[in-house]
Amino acid sequence: MKPRVTLTTKVFLLAFINFLLLSAVFLVFMRVQYRFDIQWFILSPARDRILSVGRQLALELRETDPANWNELLDRYSRLHNVELRLVDEEGTHVAGAKDPLPAQVLERFGQQEGMRRGRRRPPLMSLGTTYEPTRYWVGVRIPIPAPGEQDRKYGALLAASSSWMSPFVFDPKPYLAIGSAFLLVSIICWLPFVRGLTKSISHISRATAQMAEGHFEVQLPVKRRDEIGKLSASINRMASRLAGFVTGQKRFLGDTAHELCSPIARMQVALGILERNVPADQQELVADLKDDVQHMSALVNDVLSFSKASMRPAKANLSAVSVAETVGRVLDREAIEEVQFTSAIDERLHVLADPDLLFRALCNVVRNSIRYAGSAGPIEISARAQDGSVTIRVADSGPGLAEKDLDAVFEPFYRPESARARETGGVGLGLAIVKTCIESCGGTVQCRNRKPHGLEVDLTLKPA
Repeated sequence: MKPRVTLTTKVFLLAFINFLLLSAVFLVFMRVQYRFDIQWFILSPARDRILSVGRQLALELRETDPANWNELLDRYSRLHNVELRLVDEEGTHVAGAKDPLPAQVLERFGQQEGMRRGRRRPPLMSLGTTYEPTRYWVGVRIPIPAPGEQDRKYGALLAASSSWMSPFVFDPKPYLAIGSAFLLVSIICWLPFVRGLTKSISHISRATAQMAEGHFEVQLPVKRRDEIGKLSASINRMASRLAGFVTGQKRFLGDTAHELCSPIARMQVALGILERNVPADQQELVADLKDDVQHMSALVNDVLSFSKASMRPAKANLSAVSVAETVGRVLDREAIEEVQFTSAIDERLHVLADPDLLFRALCNVVRNSIRYAGSAGPIEISARAQDGSVTIRVADSGPGLAEKDLDAVFEPFYRPESARARETGGVGLGLAIVKTCIESCGGTVQCRNRKPHGLEVDLTLKPA
């Protein structure tokens, strides 16, 4: 699974890459157009310190006997944690470390302009890197005292360090400072834009997630005048249109079911009269017809119940409802002698809910458990408060559901393949009604399979 990268991280990473590319283009331009030396630019923050050490050492060399120059350079080496050596303008050893200079250093040393020319400002030299062992080399041109000679003799003080972070090679502090300044300026410039963008996208994500759950009453704030603002306005229009379509569909479904109640009732009355007047050899046909009409009547009643639950306001009038009392009423209505029930609920446990909606939801869950798992073992009803919510659980020992059906069973008219037999009854509205009722109370509903078998349905609500 690929790691997720936030939009904020992407924007700041893109800004950083853009800065690096622009810097590289600028340095190439300076190199080509003005013969700009990148090494000098990197070493320039440490230049004053290196030159200061060179001048100080040059003064002490004039006051020190040449026989003691090695001791003097050793003291400076220990003080500055580098390997110092003094060479003349030809690269010949004068004092300090006595091991021969690497060929690469000698080559670079001989290419330095100004070593054989009189210059008022001593040049700072970057002499590169040598290996085995690794050393980073820099140098500064200084005068070498030459008693008895009228012309002043020049040479170079060379410093070799095993660490790139040595002040004689590279001082990271200015670059850390400029990097911090770049980061600060980038945050000041980009953070308000990124925060506004991600905040708007978060609002859109939450709104579309609620719409996916069937809550079309959401409205996004339309404060922006850019494409995000236009998208928010479009989502608001889409939500309003979908809400109108869904409400119209539910109203049509309810009106149709209501209109069917009267002809079905008349058919049931007519079948009762017909049953008393037909010959005995045709009673079986009448019984089949009566069973079909009864099935139609149950379907219409379920459709009416679903329509009424769906047409309620998104948030019902909630009050404190006793869980134990509601479960007791449900068992008084739905329990049958052939099915065993166990219930252990604290009498003090209350939830915020609409009493009628919670009662209807629990009735449908218990009825489903009786229908599909009543003969498999006891049906357990429990409730517990945890993490700021109350979960009412109805668990059975039946065959459970396929994983693909665990979420789909809450959709209207959805029936798993195992529940499509005529003997089990139902039209796929029971758990859809449960979901509508519980969500109207501000709660959630979900189901999962038990181990080794069985199904449990959780109704989660806020505590009272």
